[in-house]
Amino acid sequence: MSHAITVHAFGGPDVLTWEERPLPVPAAGQVRVRVTLTGVNYADLLARQGRYGNAAPPFTPGLDAVGVVDALGDGVTGLSVGQRVACYPVGGGYATHVLASATLCLPVPDGVPDESAAALTMLATAYGILTTAARLEPGESVLIHAAGGGVGHLAVQYARALGAGRIIGVVGSEARAAFVRDLGVDDVIDRHREDFAARVQDITGGRGVDVILDSVGGDTAERGAGVLARFGRLVTYGHAGGRPGLIPTAPLHRECRAVIGYSNGTLRQHRPEQARRTTLEALDVLARGGVRVHIGARVPLRGAAEAHRIVESGRVEGKVLLTVG
Repeated sequence: MSHAITVHAFGGPDVLTWEERPLPVPAAGQVRVRVTLTGVNYADLLARQGRYGNAAPPFTPGLDAVGVVDALGDGVTGLSVGQRVACYPVGGGYATHVLASATLCLPVPDGVPDESAAALTMLATAYGILTTAARLEPGESVLIHAAGGGVGHLAVQYARALGAGRIIGVVGSEARAAFVRDLGVDDVIDRHREDFAARVQDITGGRGVDVILDSVGGDTAERGAGVLARFGRLVTYGHAGGRPGLIPTAPLHRECRAVIGYSNGTLRQHRPEQARRTTLEALDVLARGGVRVHIGARVPLRGAAEAHRIVESGRVEGKVLLTVG
């Protein structure tokens, strides 16, 4: 038998229910992974609330997991029972055992601890928005919203590893300001105390920034597009603010600016081989010491509701993990 967290009805953290279920059996091309750690992503909170994709109860949340392969489906090559892997599960990662496509089940590089690999979705997203979407060039400036969060704190480090010039981090508290400064941010903007768009113009001498990473949407995206430099790119990869942005097109073509959307989930679903390559590259930078995953909290899988409350509160920086076993 195995156990998993199930959502039977949309709602608050208390709808996350611990349940026993039969041990899943891998189909052809799949592997079964005995989970040691799974990560909490903001998308998990949205799914629980009924605000993410096509999730419909009953379902198990969770976009990623780390563990050990303990069964192989027909036709699987390149993986073996007992191998340590990180994966994008089929059917949710909040479980003691998960199934995953062999394509999206990746060996964890030597020297990378399970806790770091458990941030798989955040690692791949942070790396992908800078490379696949923004096509960051060495020396370019980057503005990162929610720089102290899960994806944000990794994007700061990947930007530095990729050769970014000036890195500007937008945060919501003094604690997070200190956190991102330690990560290597050059300039910090407190969104509660400062007008971020005005500060960007001040910091850049009116030139604007080359790349903006925006997970907020709404007014933040609209005003951000206005402080892009010529040939600048705004990458939108979420709408934590509750609504999408409405961006005028005239300034885009006049200044050769671009607004680009990015979704790691869409990449996994429609271009799994590309998702695999992006994730392997992100893990390689991690293995070489270019990025450090900050673990903000560890909570037993059975206490998933408390983990969601922690993320919603904004009390911690970095990644929140669910431990199994």
